[in-house]
Order: sequence, then C-alpha cells, then structure tokens
Amino acid sequence: QSCFICYKMGASITCCETGCDRTFHLPCAPEGQCVTQYFGAYRSFCWEHRPQQALQARPSQDNTCSICLDTVEDRITYKTMGCPACQDARFHRHCIQRTALHAGIGFRCPCCLNQEPFMTEMLTMGIRLSKRPPSWHSDQEVGPSDQRHGRCDAGTCLCPGGREHAEEEGPWQLRLCSSCAAEGTHRHCSSLGNSSYSWECHTC
Repeated sequence: QSCFICYKMGASITCCETGCDRTFHLPCAPEGQCVTQYFGAYRSFCWEHRPQQALQARPSQDNTCSICLDTVEDRITYKTMGCPACQDARFHRHCIQRTALHAGIGFRCPCCLNQEPFMTEMLTMGIRLSKRPPSWHSDQEVGPSDQRHGRCDAGTCLCPGGREHAEEEGPWQLRLCSSCAAEGTHRHCSSLGNSSYSWECHTC
C-alpha cells in the first residue's frame, strides 16, 4: 500500500472509517494529522475522519499553551487541544503528549487537575498514555520493585564498558524508552544525537 502522506510504499495502517481507503505509515501520522487511538481496538483515522473535540468557546481569550506558555491557535484543531472538564485549558498536542508520557498514572489536566473525563478524552484524541509512575518520582519513592532500568538493550552494544556501563553525558549516556522505561540504549548504539531527548524501544 502507498502512504497518502509521503507517497512511499509499505503503509500498513488504514483509516477505520467505512469506505475510506487512505493508508499511511505510523511515523507519517502527525504530519498528515492522523489519529491512532492507543487503547481497545487501536483504531486509526485519517485527517478527514479523525475524532474532533467538541469544546465550548473559551471563557478567557488568553491564547497560550497551559504547558509551554507559547501561543496556541485561537480555535481547536489537530495541533491545538483543550480540556473537556474546565473548557478553558489549551495546549499544543505535542506538549500534552510529552506530559502524558512523563506523568504516567498521574496524568491529568494541567489547569483544573481533572483526571477521568480528561484522560478519556485524550485517549480518544490519540494521546498515548503510560502506565508507569510519574517520572519525577525517585526510585526510593516508588520502591525497590521499580528500580530504574540500567542496561543497553540495543541489538549490538558498541560500548567498550559493556551493556551496563553508563555515563552522565556523551555517547555512552543511557536513554530509557520514553513510553515504557523498561528498555534502554546508549546514545551511540542507537545513533541518537545530543539533541535527541526521547527514544522508543522496538516494542513500543
């Protein structure tokens, strides 16, 4: 199948809307404004048939992201999302996605702190959640059974010190999977540059 976004072959995801035959690669989805729901049947939708947020007009006219404080669009779009509970919070899609992965089971609206309706809405809109404790909890707080993963799981580890060797900075800095934190890699072993802050294992 040909990806309708990059036009290259090998697209394996098809829009779930009946009668729609658009297919795309998962990495191309953000550029094509497609949505994949990471729960239940893991349904995917193209830009035309993706779920839309039905939010009321904003009580305030402060068009800033509640997370990064940069400007957001003055309406709800693929890139600009909002909280269904307080109706006022606005945030960039990439900001709330990053927050969701770091917050884990503590994920909630950054403004009103609502959790249940907010989390359900974000899942429906294609935000991927993590089932781990919040990343800001220390190892001591989460207990000995949840010790930080400490080895390189790359197919071929290139580190002279071995898979369990890790440094604070540089090519032998250990990065954990930003989704599950259950696997890791040295920057050099997965060709990650110094500006790469997130990495996902093959499973995720």
